[in-house]
Amino acid sequence: MSKAFTKESDTEDPTDSVEAPDALPAGAKNYITPPGLIRLQDELRHLRTVERPKVVDVVAWAAGNGDRSENGDYIYGKKRLREIDRRIAFLRKRLEIAHVVDPRQQQGLDRVFFGATVSYRDAGGRTHTIRIVGADETADTPEAVSWISPIARALHKAGAGDRVEVRTPRGVEAIEVLKVSYPQP
Repeated sequence: MSKAFTKESDTEDPTDSVEAPDALPAGAKNYITPPGLIRLQDELRHLRTVERPKVVDVVAWAAGNGDRSENGDYIYGKKRLREIDRRIAFLRKRLEIAHVVDPRQQQGLDRVFFGATVSYRDAGGRTHTIRIVGADETADTPEAVSWISPIARALHKAGAGDRVEVRTPRGVEAIEVLKVSYPQP
């Protein structure tokens, strides 16, 4: 078979296969904290002003070397460029639907809402601390939990001393809320 039939198209549209955003409930907003928004904006800026221009330079240099069919720099560069373009499109989409919620401005700071840091005791007596954040912020810290996760939904509107039930893979588990706090400036 000719290599002409297996070569990737140079005109492939990077938005054709944009990463699907994390599943948000139908009609729900993409809630995000101010630091999470800044992190997404910084990543987008870095990709557009640093990463992409670097890769474009490598691809242009590699294209100038002649035969592109076996040119590793060209092939890898084009692949990396598509990955960067997909990520840029994904970030733009996420930023368009982002709804910034500042946890410090929540009403009823004795209850669990978006942005709360919650300490709770599980059925085994172990204490855990989580921070309820947006779906795009869960990779920031190990204790960050998306507001759409089962634990966050179970804790929603609970206060210190309340017992709530959360659905886990092992079944329904009762947990006790020990402390609710919000970040201070």
